[in-house]
Amino acid sequence: MASNVPEKYKTLIKNNKRIDGRKLDELRPVKIEVGVVPSADGSAYIEIGNTKVLVAVHGPKEMFPRHMINEDRAVLNVRYAMLPFSTSERVRPGPSRRSNEISKVTRHALESVIFLEEFPAMGIDLTLDIIQADAGTRATAITAASVALAHAGIPMKGLVAATAIGKINDKLAVDLNGPEDNFGQTDMPIAMISTNKNITLLQMDGDFTKEEFKTSLEMAKKAIDPLFEAQKAALQKYYE
Repeated sequence: MASNVPEKYKTLIKNNKRIDGRKLDELRPVKIEVGVVPSADGSAYIEIGNTKVLVAVHGPKEMFPRHMINEDRAVLNVRYAMLPFSTSERVRPGPSRRSNEISKVTRHALESVIFLEEFPAMGIDLTLDIIQADAGTRATAITAASVALAHAGIPMKGLVAATAIGKINDKLAVDLNGPEDNFGQTDMPIAMISTNKNITLLQMDGDFTKEEFKTSLEMAKKAIDPLFEAQKAALQKYYE
């Protein structure tokens, strides 16, 4: 942990409870809504704790620019952006190195699940807008994106959900909040497919021992199950 940690965040766990009252293996409250952008082909809004994300899908449609056409499959275009008011300090509008990197890893996390070969020479545009950020924005965006793609009727091998496993005060915890992400020791976003729990994204900022890594994977598998249920419930509610 960094030496310049504010006093109130030096102890992130007390009596096996985190600063927001959660247990180490407990997700923040989850809320998902489907069909929130009428002009889009598919859309979803998600809240995980204080992190709020709006996702819209346009397509499959004619691919643009034309030189990026793939005659064998659709091209998935992902744009991740933090809105200027999403954090306490105003975010500079426009793409950044971080937003470009998250757009890329999100595309990789999702495109292996989509039957892109069903739409040759077409494009699918996926827009991820972070309305409010309190850690876990990429995991939250991936979870919402999968729902929006399903709402758009795009065939997939299964839903994709994501969370992060972290190490705070030398203990492993799921779904880090802002202070835990900022002042903890390790953060590992991970995404999985609902049908077989195959991993589509795994990144790490910090270090785990071999045993911590193995335990983290098991914690992630367990923690992601409620996210899959929330995704399915939101889709079912919309279509009912």
